[in-house]
Amino acid sequence: MEGADVAFIYLDEDKDAKITQDHIEKAGGKALLIKGDIGRKSFCDDAVKQVIDRFGKLDILVNNAAEQHVEENFEDIAEAQIRRTFDTNIFGMMFLTQAALPQIKKNAGCIINTASIVAYRGHDQLMDYATTKGAVLGFTRSLANNLAKTAVRVNAVAPGPIWTPLIPASFRAEDVKKFGESSPMGRPGQPDEVAPAYIFLASQDASYITGQTIHPNGGAIVGG
Repeated sequence: MEGADVAFIYLDEDKDAKITQDHIEKAGGKALLIKGDIGRKSFCDDAVKQVIDRFGKLDILVNNAAEQHVEENFEDIAEAQIRRTFDTNIFGMMFLTQAALPQIKKNAGCIINTASIVAYRGHDQLMDYATTKGAVLGFTRSLANNLAKTAVRVNAVAPGPIWTPLIPASFRAEDVKKFGESSPMGRPGQPDEVAPAYIFLASQDASYITGQTIHPNGGAIVGG
């Protein structure tokens, strides 16, 4: 709706990807669907190549892919789960950014990473996930400092409780019923209440903002 053509990556949700494509095209944009696993560097390199082949350039990178798994006891988290969560949530973010950065530098674009309120508060049942989100903040601030003298800005969005399919897929039904009630506003947020943060950071209205984080979280005070 803001005039961008959109390429997006998805793992295996073909039906959801097609619905997303339809929404983008109905809004007047072009859509490129790229199916694969961002935990593999070779895939990230190929995904960026597909974008350039289709659109000729890449201006804005939004790193949003993540997975989470509920586990009450830290010692019970399997090695395979820890490695998989890091592959998706942080390593994939770094690989995709490496692949995209030459194009973004060329076009004076920007990078927006998705963190989370749990990066600041932790979460007693999402310990590996929360750890990766803390890493996202460190990556965002470090890359922003590294690129500060260029035209490329790097920022993050750290949502609080947001109602997405990830929630019922992760938590027990009784917990889902109460999801978001602990926020100061007493409810979970909706995706369209988070999207404007990304649009702002992607726009020239944010031209003097880098290394920062926006917190659409229903009023929780985090990070001081």
